Amino acid sequence: MVAAVAVAALVAGGIGGALGFWAADRNDNGSSGSSTTVSASDSPRDLKRPAGTVAGVAAKALPSVVTIDAQGGDGEGGTGTGFVYDKEGHILTNNHVVASAAESGELSATFSDGKKYAAEVVGRAQGYDVAVLKLKNPPAGLTPLPLGNSESVAVGDSTIAIGAPFGLSNTVTTGIISAKNRPVASGDGSSSKNSYMSALQTDASINPGNSGGPLLDATGAVIGINSAIQSTGGGLGQSQAGSIGLGFAIPINQAKNVAEQLIKTGKPVYPVIGATVSMEEKTGGAAISPEGAAGTPSVTPNGPAAKAGLKPGDVITKFNDTVIDSGPTLIGEIWTRKPGEKVTLTYERDGKTSTAEVTLGQREGDS
Repeated sequence: MVAAVAVAALVAGGIGGALGFWAADRNDNGSSGSSTTVSASDSPRDLKRPAGTVAGVAAKALPSVVTIDAQGGDGEGGTGTGFVYDKEGHILTNNHVVASAAESGELSATFSDGKKYAAEVVGRAQGYDVAVLKLKNPPAGLTPLPLGNSESVAVGDSTIAIGAPFGLSNTVTTGIISAKNRPVASGDGSSSKNSYMSALQTDASINPGNSGGPLLDATGAVIGINSAIQSTGGGLGQSQAGSIGLGFAIPINQAKNVAEQLIKTGKPVYPVIGATVSMEEKTGGAAISPEGAAGTPSVTPNGPAAKAGLKPGDVITKFNDTVIDSGPTLIGEIWTRKPGEKVTLTYERDGKTSTAEVTLGQREGDS
């Protein structure tokens, strides 16, 4: 079944610190008695949990998850989450978590034991919404979270999300994989640029501040990066609306490819078909536009689409075996691949359906 592109809100916690304090203060001083919030480092040491339980997975993963504080030079900032990618001190997170502080600001990563480290941006990809940080003075003995295989995930599989919703660090929530390959266009409303993903959908509670945190499977392996939510709005801060059970994560297979490229060169590389498509939703396909940006050709001369015989006005309806219902859906699927891969596009022209084999080209950097 084809679903419409979900236009989701990114979940960095712009006001997370304040709300987190408010929640903790209510727990400590409210009429309900003492706080029920226990930090990861305060968990009873004499309680042992089997490795396969949620408690066992959380206990093993929490020391490798960090709360990221991003403070921009203009005073803007927020809270997000990240996790240890390798022993050299690289941290994987979302681009929108660190964007405000990437050029002229301060970044820090706080571990579950309360230890805080300064960090810097190694590279970031706005389109993928992935960023890699590096701790400036990483501690010895870092334990990277194991990476799973997001391709092998099945609907109904258990999920565990770890993050800092509304500034409440070391929060663990659970759910299942609700859907796979969900087309999501996400944006925080601050610019005209969106990120596109073919996402894992989960009902594990994800809120502002969870962005960049790991979505784990039942074994504790990372299968995605929590990135966006669908929300009804309302509550404390319209842009900070909370979970309604519709969370979206970037599949880890894609995120790993992007992270390796960022660590290697500092710049993202995007696979492309060399054609400009309409970004309207629910159009029954991805229509190649009459012309590109600033009057340029919509089909790049001698590019991948042109070599495959595609023309302006063609409507792409399938990417390999995946049904395409719009331009954002097509982009999300293209970006799960690598430059140089061969894919099959199904398209309609003048009422006739045809297929074309396209070798994906590439674009370096965010345009």
